[in-house]
Amino acid sequence: MISLNSIIFNGMDATRIDVQVQMASGLSKPEWAIIGLADRAVKESAERIRNVISALNLHLPPKRLTVNLSPADVEKNGSHFDLPILCGILCALGVLPEEKLSHYLILGETGLDGAISRTDGILPAAVWARKNNMGIICPAPQGGEAALSGITDILAPAHILELINHFSGAAPLKTPTVLPHAEQTQHKPIGDFAEVFGQEAAKRAMEIAAAGGHAMLMIGPPGSGKTMLASRLPTILPEMTADEILETSVLYSIAGQLGDKSLITNRPFRAIHHTASPVSLAGGGGNAKPGEISLAHNGVLFLDELPEFDRATLEILRQPMESGKITISRAKHNATYPARFQLIAAMNPCPCGNLGNAALSCSRAPRCAEAYQNKISGPLLDRIDLHVDVDAVNPWDMKPNADTTIETSAQIRARVVAARARQITRQGKINALLDGAELNAVASLSDELTDFLNNAAEKMSMSARGYNRIKRIARTIADLRGSENIEMSDLAEALSYRPIGRGKYGVK
Repeated sequence: MISLNSIIFNGMDATRIDVQVQMASGLSKPEWAIIGLADRAVKESAERIRNVISALNLHLPPKRLTVNLSPADVEKNGSHFDLPILCGILCALGVLPEEKLSHYLILGETGLDGAISRTDGILPAAVWARKNNMGIICPAPQGGEAALSGITDILAPAHILELINHFSGAAPLKTPTVLPHAEQTQHKPIGDFAEVFGQEAAKRAMEIAAAGGHAMLMIGPPGSGKTMLASRLPTILPEMTADEILETSVLYSIAGQLGDKSLITNRPFRAIHHTASPVSLAGGGGNAKPGEISLAHNGVLFLDELPEFDRATLEILRQPMESGKITISRAKHNATYPARFQLIAAMNPCPCGNLGNAALSCSRAPRCAEAYQNKISGPLLDRIDLHVDVDAVNPWDMKPNADTTIETSAQIRARVVAARARQITRQGKINALLDGAELNAVASLSDELTDFLNNAAEKMSMSARGYNRIKRIARTIADLRGSENIEMSDLAEALSYRPIGRGKYGVK
């Protein structure tokens, strides 16, 4: 009986799988049996591994070969079990040393000729191996990915012969190295706020959203710059911390979207088309992989043409926006992934987009606008902190004069970073995550401000969530001023970012 190790992931939780190989005598020819709850890819490993052993000019003894993937109650899927099963058989044949391999976590798909191909989930597997004082054996193209976890005991063979030669001492494998971050260009922000002419009110709202991590909805006619503003939000966000980089990279590794030997060092910006399905947004499928809201973790999720999304798809966002995570429940899988994203949405005021323009609006206005905007549920709108009207750009603003000062992303980002630093120092988290007693402690209002907010909340029919939303925004505005006290001007500006239905393009 030979026992080796592989690994599978249920959400972000790793489960260690023991690959046990047993050869029983008394048979005239070798027979195969793979025992365990496994999908088709795992069961097909028998044929792939049989061809590899033949390609190595090895011969199986006339015994029954049993491979037990333990624990049996955990479903095994994917082709990354090929390599640990093959290693177990080679240990039973005396080709590889069982004692040395038992200290390694092994993942990899094998070709018919013994070549080892890449597989998903190498980075989280390496993190798990490091925490459990184990080494890792993985495909050669992903050795650098495993090294990102900080683990040093890494073997990354391109072919099973390289692994055999390593343990025999004929040709030791070199420890993979990580490429410098300078060579990693994934999710690199494009553009600068200096390229956005006019739209000072919208840029101010963007700065507040970035400083506090608030969700934001922009509504305005086509061509007013909503998408351009959203795409430049990552240029004013603070850099990711080391923990955020590793956590985000792990999610991309599980999803199979992590590039060769690279980390996700820039905040993700996921722009989703309105034809996206609920599964693509939330995650799931046969292997319960992360969806777009998890791939936007620690970054931005941008939804353009918000009312064009299927309503059931949009409702998926409600729970993750509150909890920062998404649970995917399927018949054979139950996975939980982080989903702490910043939602930025944009929409036209009506199907034609020209509501309020007498020369261009259709004959159905404003009834068409009411039906169009009602496609978005009230509970979802109530979870969006900033509602901003984006007017069409004045042609005269497209060429500013010499006296006009246009701030760059670097200048705005400096204020955002300073405001976030105040929040982390004061409460250990950004303002968008504050609620309950934490919010009351850091956003206390004087009697005068409390009366002002209460009167406004009553006139605007605010919910309790909306009431706290105004306090969070006011707290962020005060942080941008560098003040620990919320003033009347902060509260008034926060109230100006009123929900849809009250603005220029809204329908009462």
